Parts: sequence; structure tokens; C-alpha cells
Amino acid sequence: MTTDEEHTRPDGVDDLTVEALGSISEALEAIEIARGHLYSLHRITGTADLTLGKGVEQLREAGHTELADKFERELVGRNVLFGRWTFQIVEEYDDGYYGTFKRLEKEARDTLVEGKRHLFESEMKEDRRTQGQSGHEHRPDSER
Repeated sequence: MTTDEEHTRPDGVDDLTVEALGSISEALEAIEIARGHLYSLHRITGTADLTLGKGVEQLREAGHTELADKFERELVGRNVLFGRWTFQIVEEYDDGYYGTFKRLEKEARDTLVEGKRHLFESEMKEDRRTQGQSGHEHRPDSER
């Protein structure tokens, strides 16, 4: 197996440890996607609230004051969860669950494999690639 030092399993590290760290990394990737969706929720909800405000003003200009007032009172600027706008949800997620996940994943890598990332994937790449075949290079700076 030809691997670069950054992705070489340290001496004495067993297969199950590399697999476990691979699973944790895979879970972190899912959490990164979930975090992205939270930011999407934040952006889309903010856009919707601003657009709603425009629609409410248009209702008011069209003479539908009572309905406009009801929208404005009950929905414009409303919390999406009790006491929270979406920015507060994102901040709580980042500072709590996400931050803890990132910290523990790094701690596991630092403790078990000298902080190296993607060992499982690196070894999988070596097993699956066709050495010497164009498009199957070991890394970008490899001979073509």
C-alpha cells in the first residue's frame, strides 16, 4: 500500500480502531449536512419573514387593513420556536451539539491516530484504485 504520511495508519493501530474512527467521521459528515440544513432554514425563514412583511404592506395599501394588522400582529417577526428566532437555534446548535461533536471527534483522532483524518477512506482508496491507471492516481502530485 502506498499512502502519504498524512493518511498513513500509525504503528500499532488496529483495523477496528480505524473502522470506528471512520464511522465517527461519517457521522460527523451527516452532522455537517444537518448543520447546513439549519443554516438553510435560517436563511429561508428570514427571507420568508421579510417577504411576508412586504405582502402585509401590500395588503394594507390595497385597503385590507384589518387582515394586514392580523398578519403583522400574529406572524411577522414571530418566534419560530418558543423564545427563538432561527439565528438563536443555529447558535445553540453550533455551541452545543455541533461543537461537542467536533471536539470529541478531534479528541478521538488526536488520542488514537496522531490526529490523522480519513484513514479508513485512504485505505479504502488504496484497495479500490487500479495502480498505474490514469484517473486512479494516489494523490494529485503523483506521476500521471
